[in-house]
Amino acid sequence: MNPELLTPEALQPVLDELQALEPIFHSAYFDATPEKFERYVASQFWEVGASGNRYSRAFAFKVLSERQASPDVATWRTSDWHLAEAGPDNYLLTYTLFQPGRVTRRLSVWRRAGGAWQVIYHQGTVVQEPAN
Repeated sequence: MNPELLTPEALQPVLDELQALEPIFHSAYFDATPEKFERYVASQFWEVGASGNRYSRAFAFKVLSERQASPDVATWRTSDWHLAEAGPDNYLLTYTLFQPGRVTRRLSVWRRAGGAWQVIYHQGTVVQEPAN
């Protein structure tokens, strides 16, 4: 990995927390429930998919619900996790997602308010092959 993209040591505990929450966007999250979606996904959430289309919170919930029944999500893997502070209690989380036949770079914007995490934005960008 590019040394310039290493997460600062002081942010490592935050990265660990968010890495545990992030799978809600791309896999059959082991304990995903509508209640957890409500808790972790902000009401103003939106995303830009790998297609370039903009999607609403309601659409994201529908897709995540459908993915729970998909057996191939178990083969998805991630790497190159990085966290940067974007402002007080706001963080940019990036990583690479490997799916059968597709590699995407992912970015989520997470906010911590009152000790609770909420994601406010997510984006996926297709790449031809993983870069180091």
